[in-house]
Amino acid sequence: MENNKLQRDSFGSKFGIIAAAAGSAIGLGNIWKFPYITGVYGGSAFIIVYLLCIAGIGLPIMLSEFLIGRRAQANAVGAFKKQAPGTPWFLTGTLGLAAAVIILSFYGVVAGWTLDYVFRAITNQFANMAPAQLGDMFGGFITSPVRPIVWQVVFMLLTLGVVLGGVKDGIEKYSKILMPFLLGIIVILNIRALTLPGASEGISFLFKPDFSKLSAAAVLSALGHAFFSLSLGMGTMITYGSYISKKENLGKTALQVTIADTVIALLAGLAIFPAVFAFGIEPSAGPGLVFITLPNVFNQMPGGYIFSILFFVLLAVAALTSSVSILEVVVAYFAEEKGVSRKAAAIWSTVAITILGAFESLTNGTVNFKLPFLKSGEILSLGFFDWMIELSDMMLPLGGLFIALFVGYKMLRKDVEDEVTNSGAFKVGYVSAFLFAVKVIAPILIAIVFFNNLFGFLK
Repeated sequence: MENNKLQRDSFGSKFGIIAAAAGSAIGLGNIWKFPYITGVYGGSAFIIVYLLCIAGIGLPIMLSEFLIGRRAQANAVGAFKKQAPGTPWFLTGTLGLAAAVIILSFYGVVAGWTLDYVFRAITNQFANMAPAQLGDMFGGFITSPVRPIVWQVVFMLLTLGVVLGGVKDGIEKYSKILMPFLLGIIVILNIRALTLPGASEGISFLFKPDFSKLSAAAVLSALGHAFFSLSLGMGTMITYGSYISKKENLGKTALQVTIADTVIALLAGLAIFPAVFAFGIEPSAGPGLVFITLPNVFNQMPGGYIFSILFFVLLAVAALTSSVSILEVVVAYFAEEKGVSRKAAAIWSTVAITILGAFESLTNGTVNFKLPFLKSGEILSLGFFDWMIELSDMMLPLGGLFIALFVGYKMLRKDVEDEVTNSGAFKVGYVSAFLFAVKVIAPILIAIVFFNNLFGFLK
């Protein structure tokens, strides 16, 4: 066992840790969801609520995952087995592992869409297309039986290529390249968007405080996004935490990753909505924003050809840094718990997840596969692709809840203090507040997220 521990790869630098963990947290949701819900729910008024939710859920759970992983120096399942041997706590890691598989299966499909649109942008296929035509293009593409799967496979091969390099020479190396590249693209897009005539309306949409819009729905949205946007509850931060050196300050690392995630989301909004409003286009959220609305914006923007390429490359990079962290959860499990070589674990995990994702992609169009649920005498039928997304929305908060309870009630306070102070190398003043958060505040807030998603799923 000790030899296996010594052979474990690890991050080699502070910047590498931040780049990899922030890359995991910064994904498609930061770009196509957070900016929109910020504007819809009161601008900076919503941001204040969101930051409070981050303090109540995001930071405590991220720090919990980091310290569980680093304490055990093991994968998401093995970490619980080491720290609570002979108990069912390992099922928390198993839940995270299952969530990682499910999420990467559909995430790879959506990420493949971004690669297709990079190609379409480069070949100038959006030129002179009306909004209805752009909508038909997107609808026809995602329901196609072949093209989305081809791009999904390409994307998953890119993900596999990074993970095969290992932690230091793969994940860290490429994160240190991709994250500054991502930030650079966002800054360029910000400069262009903010210099467009009429951009001020988009800035007002994002940041003008409107406390009248802070409804219960707004608070629930802030709670949910504070949890989901940081890649919590599926073992990614436990796995990455196990690769963090004992000399690193876990509390500062968790804070820096959280700040980076929020800043990038806001910068994405500044890149998108000033441009949308400058051309008098009604904003939307989700895939409609990035695959229909924005190509329409780029068609009308001077230099739109270049900026459309940059934007879809940005999407693809954000998706890649997230997918790498999700695949690493699965690879680390099979390599450490099942004794499979890292190369074999990476290849076969990628193959299995890609096959599952391909089937999900087919259910968007050619394969009529529905899952019925009974609710008040009525049958609600969801497509398999959408059902998998909804299922992940149930699994992640459940995993986060058990993580909070594990750190708050199972781990000894002295072990928590030992980990966050690096065995007394420095003093921290937040241990009591942190433990109160994971014992009381985070479980309550996560339960609200879970039941809100559950009832939304069944209605």
